[in-house]
Amino acid sequence: MYARTDVGGAYRWNQTTSQWVPITDGLGFSQADSAFHDVESIALDPTNDQLVYLVGGNGGNGRLYASSDRGNSWTWVSLPFMVNGNAEGRAIGERLMLDPTNPSTMFYGSRNAGLWKSADSGHTWAQVTGLSSLNMNTAAVGVEQIIFDNGNVGGGQTTWNMWAAVAPDYANAASLTSTFYRSSNGGFSWTPVAVPAAVVGYYIPHFARAADGMYYVVFNKNAGPGGDGPGYLYKFSGNNGGIWTLISSTTAGGYGGVSVYGSGPTTRVALAVTNTWTDFPGQKITQLSDNAGSTWREIESQMPHTQTTSGYWGWNDDVEIDPNNRDHIMHLDGPGIWETMNASSATPSWTLKVNGIEETVTLAVITPPAGATYKLINSGGDIGTWVQTDLATMPTKGPTTGWTNGNSADMSWSDPQYIAAVATTNGSGGAGYGYWSGDGGATWTNFATLPAGAAADGREASNIVVTARNKAIWAPSNAVPSYTTDNGASWTATNLPALTMFGGWTRAYRLAADRKNPNKVYAYDSGGVWWSGTPGRVYVSTDGGHTFTLSQGSVSAGLRANPWHATSMAVNPNVEGDVWLTDGDTVYHSVDSGATWTKLNNFASIFSNGNGSPDAQGASVVALGKAAVGAPYSAAIYVVGVINGQWGVWASDNAGSTWTRFNDDAHQFGGIGAMAADWNIYGRIYVNGTGRGLLYSN
Repeated sequence: MYARTDVGGAYRWNQTTSQWVPITDGLGFSQADSAFHDVESIALDPTNDQLVYLVGGNGGNGRLYASSDRGNSWTWVSLPFMVNGNAEGRAIGERLMLDPTNPSTMFYGSRNAGLWKSADSGHTWAQVTGLSSLNMNTAAVGVEQIIFDNGNVGGGQTTWNMWAAVAPDYANAASLTSTFYRSSNGGFSWTPVAVPAAVVGYYIPHFARAADGMYYVVFNKNAGPGGDGPGYLYKFSGNNGGIWTLISSTTAGGYGGVSVYGSGPTTRVALAVTNTWTDFPGQKITQLSDNAGSTWREIESQMPHTQTTSGYWGWNDDVEIDPNNRDHIMHLDGPGIWETMNASSATPSWTLKVNGIEETVTLAVITPPAGATYKLINSGGDIGTWVQTDLATMPTKGPTTGWTNGNSADMSWSDPQYIAAVATTNGSGGAGYGYWSGDGGATWTNFATLPAGAAADGREASNIVVTARNKAIWAPSNAVPSYTTDNGASWTATNLPALTMFGGWTRAYRLAADRKNPNKVYAYDSGGVWWSGTPGRVYVSTDGGHTFTLSQGSVSAGLRANPWHATSMAVNPNVEGDVWLTDGDTVYHSVDSGATWTKLNNFASIFSNGNGSPDAQGASVVALGKAAVGAPYSAAIYVVGVINGQWGVWASDNAGSTWTRFNDDAHQFGGIGAMAADWNIYGRIYVNGTGRGLLYSN
């Protein structure tokens, strides 16, 4: 089994260990390849269980990855059409389909350029102009899926009869007369098939072929994920007269996935009901029919589940019946995968099957001083802020279990039980807020007031630092930072200059407190964006972050302008005024509280795409942690960046005089955007990977 995610790559199930194994962490998935961690489709060769293909991309031309060892290693080719695995309708499909009798022939339903075909296992591609030659210039759902009208496997002969589902956005733009098409000549030309009047203009998120050649076709008003209805499921007789028969409909939520087992009047059909939330008597989540859709029963709502904290509803956009075991059914819910092994029971039991899947998005991570009661603070997209006390168990110390984005957190270095954090609530229109804990994360209280600009813009660049208990400086996104000396009862604006957005990219001052002298606070303006920003600047405060002075040394250093997310700053807690900075291109070091800066020439960005943007940032993240025994410098330094053309995590024990690569080709995780180092254990770092959760080294 394989599973694909919208931002976190893909996984293969290991039955022996009962774990999902990440298959997109290694070569081909470095920071330069992070866009292709958004997986839009997966296909398997039916004649060779070692061959697997996946297509990834996040808005530009995609890539087709091919593996001959079940995803342990990959080769790839660039595709001539746009791919976006994290866009509207991302659970639709599969878009990539291999001819079951001649799997070197494959088709791809693209989002904005119609249908494409390869006759050489994906090495070269040509648009199937027999459907349409239109290449839209806007985002779309496009050609959703094709199915080969063939139950055989292997033999080398072409499957002539095929069916294609086309989203209404592409159909309308290309002046197609239907959203459902048939080909009888191997995809060379296509004939429109009229769909029922009730579903004209609807999306077809999934359709499935039964062993008898009957098709089960889902129509839904919206594309999803979690698309609201109305939803309809029709049975379509295909080549046997092309008759449509309505077998299920809903106006409560919509329909997502469908899967079939068997044939004839006893065909088992599983139907995923999406955009229905929570569970109550009469709710529909997963429907099952054992008579080809004549009657249905609910097999999930009000049924036993191993745990319910994450829910098992909402984004039920794909459901699969095990082709070798009709009682084994699995489905998505957005956060994970649910499984029942006894679907025929009157009360099927369900288990959350997510062992090994780490698909959260850590936006920031920070570690406390040695000896603190916790290991780290994880600020995560969608899952909020969490204080981690045990790396082997799910954290329980967080301010809220609601759907929030944790943007930043910090603790008092002299009193790490005091923690301050900033966040935004999903669905709030981007409004920011903050909270604090005085007992190491056991209990939390919202700040009584907010600084200017915080409520208006709570985007990811918002960050906060703590100088002492009850004292913090908050830099809201696109606003002047403010400070509090009374635990958020009041806030006063600093004298830092206002920032101007460039091209819609969010900006903020990146703050860092000097742990040896908490009266010193550093504020870094990364300049905006590389193509139209201003050179980076560092400002220094000696009064606890109340007023700041521009470091002329940072001006003369010529810091490169880069987006906020491609830069970082860290302070050595063992030495006053010892500051490290990455400007997206290289590393700078100051030993005099930011008055002067030394550029380290080891690091340099990779530029090869011809459009002026870096394929991989030369130095994007810096973190400091416990020093090696006997090391000449009081902290170990870790940098995410590029040395001699090789991207990775680089480590130095001698203040940057020499560097060694810390990770290897198998541990690239689609790039790393956040990192912290441990102050208790030398050599332990925490990194976020692109949609790969939070990972740590031993």
